[in-house]
Amino acid sequence: MRAAIAIFDIGKTNKKLFVFDQDYNILLEKSAKIDEIVDEDGDPCEDLSALSKWVKDALLFVAGRKDIKLEALNFSTYGASFVHVDREGRPMAPLYNYLKPFPEDLKEKFYARYGGEFGFAVQTASPVLGNLNSGLQLYLLKENKPTVFERINYSLHLPQYMSSLFSGRLYSDITSIGCHTGMWNFTQNHYHEWLSKEGIISKLAPIFPSDQLIPCSINGKSLRCGMGLHDSSAALIPYLANFADPFVLISTGTWCISLNPFNQTKLSESDLRQDCLSYMEYRGKPIKASRVFAGNEHEHQTKKLAAHFQVDDDYYKEVVFNPDIQVSAAKTPADTEIMLSESFFGNRNIDLFTSYEEAYHQLIADLVTQQLASTALVLTGCEVKRVFVDGGFGKNGVYMQMLANAMPDMEVYAASVAQASAIGAALAVHRYWNPRPIPENLIELKYYSTRSNAAQAIEI
Repeated sequence: MRAAIAIFDIGKTNKKLFVFDQDYNILLEKSAKIDEIVDEDGDPCEDLSALSKWVKDALLFVAGRKDIKLEALNFSTYGASFVHVDREGRPMAPLYNYLKPFPEDLKEKFYARYGGEFGFAVQTASPVLGNLNSGLQLYLLKENKPTVFERINYSLHLPQYMSSLFSGRLYSDITSIGCHTGMWNFTQNHYHEWLSKEGIISKLAPIFPSDQLIPCSINGKSLRCGMGLHDSSAALIPYLANFADPFVLISTGTWCISLNPFNQTKLSESDLRQDCLSYMEYRGKPIKASRVFAGNEHEHQTKKLAAHFQVDDDYYKEVVFNPDIQVSAAKTPADTEIMLSESFFGNRNIDLFTSYEEAYHQLIADLVTQQLASTALVLTGCEVKRVFVDGGFGKNGVYMQMLANAMPDMEVYAASVAQASAIGAALAVHRYWNPRPIPENLIELKYYSTRSNAAQAIEI
């Protein structure tokens, strides 16, 4: 029988259960897709009842295995989502979708009362994002659905509600509170005063450490349960566990997010205008972050290129870096905020490119220009020599080589961690369930050196 930890990694689309042994090998994996339902306003939302049933059934299945001895349990889920529970810990409202439109009149009323959009955002390290600022979801309920609000005993972020299904304990967690919720005053390191003024603070459960476990049981078997983590914070933990020297992680997907866990400088109004925000790492330290919509831009532009050159949409995967292809420097505007909002490639005439490969190199060069400006925002005031790139662009040789060429003073690595947020949730509580040292091979790295014969940008 092998000692193991079970981790539920719950995304908006895919729900997964991983069971890891003490060396973080996957012993078992289960997944599900759960259809959305609608809330009382007709807006789509998570089917919390179906999700809870799947989670319970999946863990019962694991607990019944004769070859696995479950020692611990933890959760990593998407953020900005509250489960509102009554005094018995039962949900008493839908799990409202963070994409649900936020009323404009209520937004204006709130920010007028609490110092204006940017004044408030500087204090809370939270760009103005409507329902993605999950604290404002509670404000909306108080103002527009007071009967629902009055019935709430506690509002738990989704990871903590999942944990409560097994522990029976109602807690809050700093990684969920500290991620663009508008609830945490980063300048004073405590809840923002607006929560008390609005009578919302009483709806928030006590904060429990993200790196500890509490006793629970499943089907009569004892184990220990974590409080759960916000998935973005969890995905950073394998890097924090393996590297002590300062680094920046560029997590690439639809958004490319630069995370600097060694930069605790306060966000300025200028930072916020350029899409900076702060995350809270699992030990309670703020992480300065910036983001750019580069993955979305890449998808949009490669479809245009495919149609123009009459190739498949994913033809870019066959393109290899060619140092002989010259690329033109983007004519970046003086206002960095504008440059970060869109790449220069959209302004280029595709008819001027002689091949898909030439056009694609130019697209990547323009995206790298954006990325450099975005990442620079989290490098200020912190000595960093390593950059790790995970996600889709980390697997893109053209992107990685151009990024390395553009950052000659940095060690640039493509990095990958299989199931990073799930592994992170396990590592957060490692010392409480696993007597073995953390393995050194959790992160796969590929180093990209600067090439002297690499493509050079030329002005046009």
